[in-house]
Amino acid sequence: MLTRMAQESGIETPTIDDLVRLDRKRKGKKLSNEDWASTTDPDARIARMKDGTTHLAYKPEHAVELDTGVIVAAPIHPADQGDTTTLDPTLEAAARNLANIDLAPTLEDPCDLAADKGYHSRDGLKNLDDGVWKTRIAEPKPANGYLRWHGDDAARDAVYANRARLKSGIGRDAMRRRGEMVERSFAHILDRGGMRRAWLRGRENVHKRYLIHVAGFNLGIMMRELFGWGTPREAASARNTLLFVSRHDDAIAFLIIAQINGDIALLVIMVETETN
Repeated sequence: MLTRMAQESGIETPTIDDLVRLDRKRKGKKLSNEDWASTTDPDARIARMKDGTTHLAYKPEHAVELDTGVIVAAPIHPADQGDTTTLDPTLEAAARNLANIDLAPTLEDPCDLAADKGYHSRDGLKNLDDGVWKTRIAEPKPANGYLRWHGDDAARDAVYANRARLKSGIGRDAMRRRGEMVERSFAHILDRGGMRRAWLRGRENVHKRYLIHVAGFNLGIMMRELFGWGTPREAASARNTLLFVSRHDDAIAFLIIAQINGDIALLVIMVETETN
């Protein structure tokens, strides 16, 4: 394409420098999700990866119980939505899943919310203030070193309250656990689990596949807690292991039967598949 553009501009035999110069001056190199959509996967969005490349992508998020490391919610969001936008849907999914086991946060018994600075926003803290989630969200440094409130006393109170909780001993411990537990779950599922790249189309299909990996991650934690083993290396020591998978319209059932050192271990887990 650049060679054709160079020839049309009068350069019959363009050099590499000529092509680079043309590409630098070329307009319309950038596309936004408002101007363009994939014909094969309309749910995917253009996103910039951490290595600087651009791909069609989705955005997974984890809500992790910091005492055990269990993932309580793993929604898939559009890749063009920021952390402050996807925080509320993720918290709603976590509260809904926790309600199934009678552990949903309440006003009388709120739950601590630890998150990195990407989730820090004045509007978000105001909405969560005095609610069922007690925020301990890392605070980014202001650009000029000063915070201006412009008469928004509610935002000021929410930001200062979050800062005080973050600097407490509980807050520091929660942030250490967040760095360990949350990042570990992403490493296991995305990097070691192979979900960094998905070959499915449609957010619903990607979410179903992602839930299978999350279920396997939680299954390992449960097996280590109940039976004392749950890693692949420990599983290799099992003499006999059987895995049964049964799929229904809105759920997937896993049944594992293992014989370890002469003892029989049995574990059953149900995973509900969401349709949205």
